[in-house]
Amino acid sequence: MMSIVAVVGRPNVGKSTFFNRLIQRREAIVDAVSGVTRDRHYGKSDWNGKEFSLIDTGGYVKGSDDIFEAEIDKQVELAIDEADAIIFMVDVESGVTGMDQEVAKLLRRSKKPIFLAINKVDSASRMNDALEFYSLGFENQYTLSSINGSGTGDLLDDLVKALPEREEQDDSELPRFAVVGRPNAGKSSFINALIGKDRYIVTDIAGTTRDSIDTKYNRFGFEFNLVDTAGIRKKSKVKEDLEFYSVMRSVRAIEHCDVIILVFDATRGFDGQVENIFWLAQRNNKGIVILANKWDLVEDKESSSVKDYEKYIRQQIEPFVDVPIVFVSVLTKQRIYKAIETAVEVYQNRSKKVKTSELNDVMLPIIQNYPPPAYKAKYVKIKFCTQLPTPYPSFAFFCNLPQYVKDPYKRFIENKLRENFDFTGVPITVYFRKK
Repeated sequence: MMSIVAVVGRPNVGKSTFFNRLIQRREAIVDAVSGVTRDRHYGKSDWNGKEFSLIDTGGYVKGSDDIFEAEIDKQVELAIDEADAIIFMVDVESGVTGMDQEVAKLLRRSKKPIFLAINKVDSASRMNDALEFYSLGFENQYTLSSINGSGTGDLLDDLVKALPEREEQDDSELPRFAVVGRPNAGKSSFINALIGKDRYIVTDIAGTTRDSIDTKYNRFGFEFNLVDTAGIRKKSKVKEDLEFYSVMRSVRAIEHCDVIILVFDATRGFDGQVENIFWLAQRNNKGIVILANKWDLVEDKESSSVKDYEKYIRQQIEPFVDVPIVFVSVLTKQRIYKAIETAVEVYQNRSKKVKTSELNDVMLPIIQNYPPPAYKAKYVKIKFCTQLPTPYPSFAFFCNLPQYVKDPYKRFIENKLRENFDFTGVPITVYFRKK
């Protein structure tokens, strides 16, 4: 399981800039998905070969009457509680403030590894100004500039050393299907209906599920692990925020599954929170099946309503629209087995390996008829392509000038791969490399 690092501090100290720099400078695959509460983001990054999830929290303000700031404060406390290590960011320009001291008190109670990042130290004269932050009492202190990135390397070197070594999730070779979505969307009911017994407590109260639990499923010729990711784990001293924990459990489950089954309440709509989880799965290159649950409760259904609703969902998830959407009712068990059949098909698509000879026989004539546009009077010539040995579909196209191949042509190649080889429900990564 991947470690979690929270970036905390009062407002306007540069947390989001620091967060963006971390995820953009990584050479590995990264992602950033906006949260549902103001000024919170989730990211994935790595340093020195060690991956970790990153939370950019809102600015902590103690005692504010602003309803948004009160909500953000609760989110910060939850992020601290969930994290394995914490980057505490302060601003050298303003020096130690009363709010910095409040955050420091909160962090000392957490008993987590704390790394004090003194931001905006972009000149030698400010190095001396940073000395006053020793008064906050943290041993791990680093001067940096989130704007230009100076000093971040030393911080990250020590950070990854402090992160715990995670045990492997499961040595089983069975596929892992994670059931994710907002609280009270019907995830636990879906699993109960599939396995034919009430394995999980199901109520109308959002957040009933307290832990992510694996269930081995072996019926009708299918065998895999189902993971219920409601995962609202009860915390002492911290008031629960269901949406926050829903996202965090989804983050962790998505990282360690093969296919996600994204369940949403059709009466509530395909909203921003559901989209965030979708894009998180897409950027992690996981197979995706979308389930519109409680379809039987949707009023004023007409003969074209399913088609219209599906069209709306695809507009929300553009440009990755090659995703199966199944309309189900967990309560009446309507099409729930169709959902599982579809998830198995997506898993098979994600595991598909295309022979190099077949790939070249199909793709090279297409490329010859529709070559990349010339750039600065230079022509890109693609001579060879192959599928890479990754757990998800990724392809390398070897050419003379890979730097001149732009995103529109990469999307063209991806679409042609989908047309000729069935990769429904699976993100595809296309690389252009120097021959």
